[in-house]
Amino acid sequence: MKRILCLSIFIAMATIAFAQSHGSVHVDQDSRIESLIAKQRSLYKMDSSFNGYRIHIFMEIGNEALDHAKSVKAQFERAFPDIPIYLTYSEPYFRLRAGDFRNRVEAEKCLRRIKPRFKEAFVTADRIFRPKFNSKNEE
Repeated sequence: MKRILCLSIFIAMATIAFAQSHGSVHVDQDSRIESLIAKQRSLYKMDSSFNGYRIHIFMEIGNEALDHAKSVKAQFERAFPDIPIYLTYSEPYFRLRAGDFRNRVEAEKCLRRIKPRFKEAFVTADRIFRPKFNSKNEE
């Protein structure tokens, strides 16, 4: 039994060593695969949002809601210039949400900074944008 196990291990190691010494691989693939990959890349560039978290700052309905939302947005931008804030309209509400957080822990950490100025702020799930990279990191 031990001989068979040792022989199996030796054959496996020899196979791995032989496979690693020949470094070329040829892949035959359907030409349509390359076109599907190109389509996926273009879709990814068009919609770079995914599920994440934001901090809900404001929500209001009514005739003066847009003006009030813009005023609160300006206040937020002055107080926290490093945090992106988004003004959206989803009938019938105007909403302000801040940040692009990949997980709830990051959002909660930022919420602690914001809460003293915006008492009713809270973390909520939302579609977020992927981080912007400088030209060295872009694909």
